[in-house]
Amino acid sequence: MGRQKRSLDVIVIDSWATFQKVVAGPKYRGWAFRGHSDARWPLYSTISRYLMDYRVHEKAWARQERRILTIFQRKAHLFLEHVPDQADTFQWLALMQHHGAPTRLLDFTWSPFVAGFFALERATNAAAVWGLFFSSIFKANDKLLRPDGDARQNQRLIEDFPQEQEPTRRFFDAHTGPVVFPGEPKVMNQRLIAQSGTFVLPGVIDQPLEKVVLGTYPNPKRTVVKFVLDTAKIREEAMHALYSMNITNATLFPGLDGLARSLAYELESHWAFDPKTMKQYTGFVRQRAI
Repeated sequence: MGRQKRSLDVIVIDSWATFQKVVAGPKYRGWAFRGHSDARWPLYSTISRYLMDYRVHEKAWARQERRILTIFQRKAHLFLEHVPDQADTFQWLALMQHHGAPTRLLDFTWSPFVAGFFALERATNAAAVWGLFFSSIFKANDKLLRPDGDARQNQRLIEDFPQEQEPTRRFFDAHTGPVVFPGEPKVMNQRLIAQSGTFVLPGVIDQPLEKVVLGTYPNPKRTVVKFVLDTAKIREEAMHALYSMNITNATLFPGLDGLARSLAYELESHWAFDPKTMKQYTGFVRQRAI
């Protein structure tokens, strides 16, 4: 008998009330989330997309990935107050990701609302929020990474990652197989804290994350889920609610760049009237400039 084909759990969200009830509800408490402004996008990392889009030969991927890490480590010290340990690959990858370099890390957040913001802010078609249950992954990794190892040793590896440098290097250098590892670096930057952020580190970069989960992990429906957001129906109410919750680019990206990025939504919003309909809000007699 052949192996049963696994399918991705896809849930359509067509109202903000449903988002709050389902995505942010008790069933998915403890999950991590990632927002995509286009529901068609698979869970590829930035380095995966770059290597594929610009047709770098697959046999060169590992060498080129190590090359850009080495270049960054050799030159970044000129701009850093605190330089990570040379062997702390996870910390270096997180730092590269923070400053816009293509890496194998995928950004996730513990907040479904932050993920909803990233999904909807610039969406014009159906968007998506992906959910990933780290507990299921950690439990499965205990057997997948060291199937013949000592159980106590396995548990130490799971609990200490990514503080332990060895598994990070093994994932990064050897490309050992289609497994994934969630976690945060030992030292978190301001943006990661502001976004309630976390990362997923895949063991391979030639497959999207959801394919790895479906093909490797024993209980995919309790490990990954895709919420497809009907942007036309949900965005206006959702963005207004998120704005009221102070979830904006200015708060998620602390600094002048985040403030500037946050101004885009200000074009849709005003405290005295609705800029889309020009309807005056109750209690306001005249419109002011700000």
